[in-house]
Amino acid sequence: MFLALTILVAILPALNNQKNNHPLPGSEPLTAAQKNGKNVYIANGCVACHTQQVRNVNMDKMWGSRPSIAADYAGNTRISTWVNTATLMGTERTGPDLTNIGTRQSSIDWHLLHLYQPRSVVRQSIMPSYRFLFEVKRNPGKNDVVVNVPGKYFDTAQGKVVATKDVLDLVAYLLSLKQIKLPDGTPDPGFLYKRTQKAATVDAPNKGGLDAIALYTANCQSCHQENGEGITGAFPPLKGSSVVNNDNPEMMINIIMNGYDARPEYGVMPPVGTNANLGSEEVAAIINHERGSWGNNARQIPVEEVQKIMDFIKKEIK
Repeated sequence: MFLALTILVAILPALNNQKNNHPLPGSEPLTAAQKNGKNVYIANGCVACHTQQVRNVNMDKMWGSRPSIAADYAGNTRISTWVNTATLMGTERTGPDLTNIGTRQSSIDWHLLHLYQPRSVVRQSIMPSYRFLFEVKRNPGKNDVVVNVPGKYFDTAQGKVVATKDVLDLVAYLLSLKQIKLPDGTPDPGFLYKRTQKAATVDAPNKGGLDAIALYTANCQSCHQENGEGITGAFPPLKGSSVVNNDNPEMMINIIMNGYDARPEYGVMPPVGTNANLGSEEVAAIINHERGSWGNNARQIPVEEVQKIMDFIKKEIK
């Protein structure tokens, strides 16, 4: 009776689910490096604090553009015959959900610094440091990936911090965690239990009553910090920046949409605006917040001007 119930209640429904659920179009299998990174993720118990599931409640909207569906996990396979870690959905959020971390935070430099010393980028973080995944070399090789760690957290007299293969693979796995867009014409599942909140109004040149501080916090603060001072040797300051305070915002908008390589002084900035699919109103809200905060006093940019520059940038790329 027990075996019969097991087959009816567990095995047959599971086989039916496997038959009816397939990976979304556009999803890609993990590379060898990403698979090793997943193993490093498992070995270090990351699943104990981080989930990979966006629930269909409105409070989870910050973690992804839509609730997770079965197809998001259909491409996962067992690690071995005896080890079943097909999904790493987790059970609690001591740390933030990682479902869409590859889009939400696409900077390799940020992830490396965060893993070496979490409190260097997130002051309130309770995540342990994973320094054992790094090496210290006095003379790094040409192919070594050097991590710019602030002097507060590392004595530069010892040499330079270099990322090992395992931590690079771990970051590659984290960057692979992105929500795939549903096929054209398929509506995104809705979030439940929405709360009506009054949005904070941004400066006059912007429209729509967007919350500029929330947009900055979600897209920029992890690197450039709440005070706009960045992190010395890792991420440049926005406070007093000639790019931010320039009367012509073209370079600033271009950096947000297309990223920027400031090496060797700073790490590479990813195309945050493009990755997050930011529109002209959102970009205008962010740059006007930055141009009018921390002592900056630059001209506020109308949405129409931002849209013209974004259209021009797209044409130049094509």
